[in-house]
Amino acid sequence: MRAIDYALREGWRNLMRGGGSSAAAVIAIALAVIVLGSLLLATWNVQRLLTQWTTASEFSVYLDDQATSEERGAVETAIDRSGIAEGHEYVSKSDALGRFRRDFAELASLASSLDDNPFPASVEVRIRPEAERDGRAQGLVEQVAALPGVADVRYDREWLTRVAGGLNAIRSTGFALGLLMALAAAVTVASVVRLGLQARRDEIEIMQLVGSPLAFIRGPFVAEGILQGGLGSLAALFVLWVGFAAAGAWWGPELGTMLEGASIRFLPVGLCAALVAGGMVVGAAGGLVAARHAV
Repeated sequence: MRAIDYALREGWRNLMRGGGSSAAAVIAIALAVIVLGSLLLATWNVQRLLTQWTTASEFSVYLDDQATSEERGAVETAIDRSGIAEGHEYVSKSDALGRFRRDFAELASLASSLDDNPFPASVEVRIRPEAERDGRAQGLVEQVAALPGVADVRYDREWLTRVAGGLNAIRSTGFALGLLMALAAAVTVASVVRLGLQARRDEIEIMQLVGSPLAFIRGPFVAEGILQGGLGSLAALFVLWVGFAAAGAWWGPELGTMLEGASIRFLPVGLCAALVAGGMVVGAAGGLVAARHAV
């Protein structure tokens, strides 16, 4: 415990003495954490929304304008007999137009200028979650699409799958970029710590002559890197939070409408703690590399 206490106290003094060079290391770590944190913020929210939408998945059956009531009845009967629908709702052409005018008020004038209603009637079907997993929902979609009077069938699962695939690609690319920036930050920390090491070379030689333990010699430099990483990570989280709050105040209502009431949230406490810990690990790695030159 004495070695840890000494390392932290001396590491903080080294950090304060470093001035601009220490600030450069903190900024380098902060930039790396901002990149990784922004990626996590985006992918975590998208993944959460995908999970929410998947558990409440539905598909829409668009009817021909010339579809008869018997053909519509056959579609609804097939849905009811499947046993996988939690319910369905018929949306007439006038109802579809009313929804468009309500959800896209700024474009309502465009629809009003048309002679005919361009929106088709449809049957919206809510699917049971277990039918998503065992493939029965896809079978019902294919069955309904082949019925007379059906113009098209739009299944949420198809575009959700594409979004999930794109999300994985973005996550992989972002993590690779974050790793590169973390390595660059570790190199910056190592360089800054080595500058402090050179400034204390005489003091280190005296400590070696009097037989100071290795932990007391190298510990302060590792602690300095850890402190730089922690400060950089906390600064990055503050910047991310301010940016998130500003974006929510600016685009919050529009996003709520686009996402049908679903909310965008800031990173949970667990992920924030992981980012801080990761920044401290990067700083510790840089400090350890530099501290090896102390003896």
